Amino acid sequence: MLPNLGMGELLLVLVIALLLFGGKRLTEVARSLGQSVHSFKKGLSEEPKDPPSDDAP
Repeated sequence: MLPNLGMGELLLVLVIALLLFGGKRLTEVARSLGQSVHSFKKGLSEEPKDPPSDDAP
C-alpha cells in the first residue's frame, strides 16, 4: 500500500509529471483518467441487464 504522502511529496510528483508529459499532454491524460473512472463507477452502479438464471441446462 502507498505510504502517507504529504503536500511536499505530492507537489514533487506533480512537477515530475509536468516535466515528463508537458502541460497540454498532462491535461489530456488527466481528462482521460477522469472519464475512465466515471464510466467505471457508472458501470458498477448499473444493474445487470440479463441476470444469470438458476436453471442451468
